Amino acid sequence: MKDKWIKRQLEILAAAKAEGRSLTAAEQAEFDDLQRQIEAEAKPPASGAPNGGERGAGGIVSNLDTIPGRDGAEVPESGDASQRAIEAERQRVGDIMALCRQTGMEPDQYIENGDSMETVRAAAVEHLLHHSAPVIVGARDSGADNFRDAARDALLMQAGVDVENPAQGAEALRGMSLRDILIESLARSGQGSTTELLRRSRNDLWDSAARDFLSPTADFPAILDSAVNKALVQQYQLVPATFELWTSKGSLSDFKLTKNHEYALGGGDFYKVNEGGELKHSTLQTELLPNRKLETYGTQFTMSREAFINDDIGFLAAMPGQYARKAKRKINRQVYEHVYQNPAIFDGAPLFDAAHRNLISAGSAPSIAVLEKMIQMMGKQVDQFGESIMVEPAFIIVPVGLGMRVNQLLGTAEIDVEGIGSHAVNVLNTQYRSKVRVVEEGTLNVLAGEGACPWFMAADPRLVKGMQVDYLNGVTTPTFRRSEKAGYLGFVWDIWMDWVVNEADFRGLLRNDGVKLG
Repeated sequence: MKDKWIKRQLEILAAAKAEGRSLTAAEQAEFDDLQRQIEAEAKPPASGAPNGGERGAGGIVSNLDTIPGRDGAEVPESGDASQRAIEAERQRVGDIMALCRQTGMEPDQYIENGDSMETVRAAAVEHLLHHSAPVIVGARDSGADNFRDAARDALLMQAGVDVENPAQGAEALRGMSLRDILIESLARSGQGSTTELLRRSRNDLWDSAARDFLSPTADFPAILDSAVNKALVQQYQLVPATFELWTSKGSLSDFKLTKNHEYALGGGDFYKVNEGGELKHSTLQTELLPNRKLETYGTQFTMSREAFINDDIGFLAAMPGQYARKAKRKINRQVYEHVYQNPAIFDGAPLFDAAHRNLISAGSAPSIAVLEKMIQMMGKQVDQFGESIMVEPAFIIVPVGLGMRVNQLLGTAEIDVEGIGSHAVNVLNTQYRSKVRVVEEGTLNVLAGEGACPWFMAADPRLVKGMQVDYLNGVTTPTFRRSEKAGYLGFVWDIWMDWVVNEADFRGLLRNDGVKLG
């Protein structure tokens, strides 16, 4: 069995060496467990001399009574002294491997020769003087970046987030806990050997993580930041929200109220020019567009000290995901509140009004006759200068419970038409079924409660605008940053997003005040 255990130790060390890294926390724990089994089997004889070989963390098999100490003295043969020698050798090997990893040196010769850490440090300085490039403050090597990416994806996969194309090495780190990731990060930054860090309590490790909280080069906070950001963006994109289907998206560069000189240009004409005639001068007309002003919405969330000690990896998906859903659903609700509440807009009239020719105030349920009337009303819309713009519906927006009815009306091929007869062609089916998308939205049901629930038609926002959501510089996902909160034990993140919902143009929308839902 002893040979089998030693063989497994060699495999662990060979894998780490092949990848140019130190042992992970999990590998170190397995290595130490194997070492304990080897030590238990290799009991010393009565004289107290160790029997057989011992293997240190660096993979060097030697007789303990011949391992030189840092001063070259041989190790005493008593049982307690042998154990202390084992621990000292393990510490020496771990420290040498950590230093050599940081400087790009091969540790084997220093371990085999029994060199002290003072000797290895001197060799490291000499190596850096002759082989290293100038140190650039804040620069990261590709190995550190790869580790961060792999650790981030490993944590997210453990938390249940579907990660497409995980970073190289993520699968190997997938079984590591938050504590293991922190230990590996601290070891890579030279804050101790893996062996020494494994002996620390979770509370002590948390204190080390807290000290690195605002360090721009620390791995562990950067890994958490990257994991939170990836979870946040992914969860935001997955949230079902129908407002994006039929609203336009705008971008504002600051928080100032847009100026009154934003105009729509129109008017003018092309005049017939007779032979030998001259061109006539025409003047463009202008009409004011609605003003817009961004607002900021935000909150905070925290990974507490308790969550770290309890190894609560799930927070990486649960907390960002929850706030991502809240942000998107808030925008969705604001859009539907605007069309439901029907506020006054830039020209002083309500968004839906007889003056805008986009309201059927005598509410009704969807029917072929009602749909035809609404389509005709949209088609008769004119622009700010009295020109026909032939608006066609691209979306029919209804509360949950009416979607199937509208789809049936659009999908029926033949209908009975008074004055024509039975089995007449349903023009809604032939002309609009492929053009119009039915959108069901539960927010309308919530807003209506027990009262009448309005429903709407909307044009393609690329052709004629209706409702619009503006974002700061076009950023459509939440932004976050790690921040420090005085008197609080935890990693705190601020999360915010800048947007405003506004009525870009009433001509792209039409409202039917509807009836009470059954």
